[in-house]
Amino acid sequence: MRVDIVTREFPPHVYGGAGVHVAELSRNLAARMDVRVRCFGPADDYADEPLATGYPEPAGLAAGNGALRTLGTDLAMVEDIGGADLVHSHTWYANMAGHWAHLYHDIPHVLSAHSLEPLRPWKAEQLGGGYALSSWAERTAYEGAAAVIAVSHGMRRDILRCYPFLDPERVQVIHNGIDASLWRPDPQTAALGEHGIDPGKRSIVFVGRITRQKGLPYLLRAIRHVDPEVQVVLCAGAPDTPEIAAEVSGLVAELQGRRPGVFWIERMLPRDELVQILSHATAFVCPSVYEPLGIVNLEAMACGAPVVGTATGGIPEVVADGETGLLVPIEQAQDGTGTPVDGEAFVRDLAARLNEIVADPDRAARMGQAGMARARSEFSWERIAARTQELYERVLHTG
Repeated sequence: MRVDIVTREFPPHVYGGAGVHVAELSRNLAARMDVRVRCFGPADDYADEPLATGYPEPAGLAAGNGALRTLGTDLAMVEDIGGADLVHSHTWYANMAGHWAHLYHDIPHVLSAHSLEPLRPWKAEQLGGGYALSSWAERTAYEGAAAVIAVSHGMRRDILRCYPFLDPERVQVIHNGIDASLWRPDPQTAALGEHGIDPGKRSIVFVGRITRQKGLPYLLRAIRHVDPEVQVVLCAGAPDTPEIAAEVSGLVAELQGRRPGVFWIERMLPRDELVQILSHATAFVCPSVYEPLGIVNLEAMACGAPVVGTATGGIPEVVADGETGLLVPIEQAQDGTGTPVDGEAFVRDLAARLNEIVADPDRAARMGQAGMARARSEFSWERIAARTQELYERVLHTG
């Protein structure tokens, strides 16, 4: 069986959870079948990646909207997918490459849903009319897909709510995973020292891009009410818009002015540095208002950190409340934004659970150990690759 995987992100160009997912899934599938990865970027960038072929944006679209450039790159991939038995796309950025290959080569198209455009309306701030294009591309691909993989049961519910025309039998849940050989506790402290973090003091760690969905402004407001003796480590960069960049900068500056131990790391850290920071965290925090699953929570758990996360999307499927961390209740607007109905209540509840977990480091450590065991047993990439292969075989068998 030959499967062509199409994706925007692939090492060395990984920006978020979808890129991590594709890298690990393709590596594990390649041990089972012929896998070819087609991704965005100059071909030379993938010289050391035997599975990957890069496709740069068409020069003629260089001045165009980001959505137009994306669709141009998708189109460039289609001819080369000839000869594959099945094409598997990840995120709207690559969905049309999969859909067009399905039509052009008469092969099944499977897509993995890592997020949904109808639930990210703030993207109109970034893309303008390009958001209408990305929404059209996603909907069209879902309509024509032989199967849709949801990364959580929460994501599956969202898919069927946003796209009620889909046959529920076509939407299958296969969770994201974690490579426990790469994400595991590291007792070293050099990375903490480099950033001024005291390994002997309690710390709360956040890791994520500065986007509306990650809920960072809510966390920064909650930290005002958290024990000031606890360090706060924000590994946060790549803001979506100037507006949210300015909001986060202002809130961080305010916190740094009123309490010690607030560290903002804006660059993307190498994995070994991030592992050390997570390994010494008293708690990891995920204040997202939209999170289909949250690989970052699995990464923290695999390093032994308990997670305080919003009870939304796929987070409750990863974080066992009271066992591997604590969930923060949230009532959300049903307009696609995920905005808390009562933002102040969400901030208070988030602060309360953070205070609860950092107040008892021994309990936090026990939760961290339970989370590490759960991540390793329930979310291995070998298990996920096997389930994905089974889905491919069902799709090919049923035509």
